[in-house]
Amino acid sequence: MQPEEELTREEEYDSGDDEDDDNDEQDDTGDNKKDEAEYLLGDEDPSDSEEELQKGLPTEDTDDENNESLITRHFSHGYHVVHGKMGHGMEDYVFAKHKNINGYDMGLYAIFDGHSGKDVAKHLRSHLFKNILHESDFWKNPVRAIKRAFQATDEEILENIANSWGGSTAVAAILINGVKLMVANVGDSRAILCMNGVAKPISVDHEPEKEKDLVESRGGFVCKLPGDIPRVDGQLAMTRAFGDGQLKEHITVEPDVMIQKIDEDTEFIILASDGLWKVMTNQEACDCIKDIDEAKTASKKLIKEALSLGSCDDISCIVVKF
Repeated sequence: MQPEEELTREEEYDSGDDEDDDNDEQDDTGDNKKDEAEYLLGDEDPSDSEEELQKGLPTEDTDDENNESLITRHFSHGYHVVHGKMGHGMEDYVFAKHKNINGYDMGLYAIFDGHSGKDVAKHLRSHLFKNILHESDFWKNPVRAIKRAFQATDEEILENIANSWGGSTAVAAILINGVKLMVANVGDSRAILCMNGVAKPISVDHEPEKEKDLVESRGGFVCKLPGDIPRVDGQLAMTRAFGDGQLKEHITVEPDVMIQKIDEDTEFIILASDGLWKVMTNQEACDCIKDIDEAKTASKKLIKEALSLGSCDDISCIVVKF
């Protein structure tokens, strides 16, 4: 149930700007048609309809006396970040906050992996969740609201931050009362969850080979030079990103959005930049921390393992434990 008096921006949202701007030592203890949630590859016949998945999301007409959304589950988070050895400044940014918003226990988590500079990722850390939560229909139609907020934030970036060069991935998760999870992503930062010891992807990597048709439909091309990976117009290693104005006609900022119920079989969630996923499979990441109870310790363990496996990129990792 929405409160009679709307919270101020300061009360409902903290952009995280009190964190270290350069992220070097970042660490943490603690249309009118309704858009459909998009299911992940491999989930061709999801057990829950979109209507069922949205059931329980807080809405303006919530009945406090008889409502599933009041069910809560305890959760905690921790994160860790390391600067890689790629010869450029730190370009990863993390947002991880546990907030009470409109009376709901909410976790706001995101990884932003910048490229060609840090400015876009830094802007996203301060503004993306703010823009999402201030969409007027977020509580009624979160999928549509999230997509609209991604587009609006990208327009801000192209106009004020990086109109030609520089961009960022984003994988953003909103956890409500510990039982409802929304994940939206563009690029190759990834989110997974672990259920009964088994890894399940909850985002989709937007790779040029996978989305070649999308790029070509927008007038671009995908090519792979010897010794390199496939790139859009021979430049960008992903098909969806914030910024990258010089390629915007050929890529998109429209996210994949997924809504997931969190039940008692869900043990934890991992969000990480590709510095981790380049050297570890989803299942390897789950196995690495399955016996660690504390979220911050788990995030450090994942990064330590990725480094031991030879990752040279910046690595950011958030772990949410239930």
